[in-house]
Amino acid sequence: MALCDQRCVPCEGGVPALEPGKIAALLAEIPAWALAPDGTHVSRSVRFANYYETMAFVNAVAWMAHREDHHPDLEVFYDRCVVRYTTHAIGGLSENDFICAAKVDALLGARS
Repeated sequence: MALCDQRCVPCEGGVPALEPGKIAALLAEIPAWALAPDGTHVSRSVRFANYYETMAFVNAVAWMAHREDHHPDLEVFYDRCVVRYTTHAIGGLSENDFICAAKVDALLGARS
């Protein structure tokens, strides 16, 4: 099943972060995203024509994050937004991060 068709599962800690091999396999499914050098998060920067489009995107990401109960760190600028996913409870990456990243890509549609 495609990442964007999956749902996040609750993660309260007590499970290990993903291993590098699994991270690499999942990262291949979201090629627009970059892995942090320390392997603890994935991020993507997206440019928009103006502040209105940027905020519409931020609001769509916030709605999706609420539905999935998995929330990104967002850096919002006039014409761009940086989206960063990590699973704070485990201090690294979980499948939830990749599921949500794929859902962000789906929100962007042709911009992916």
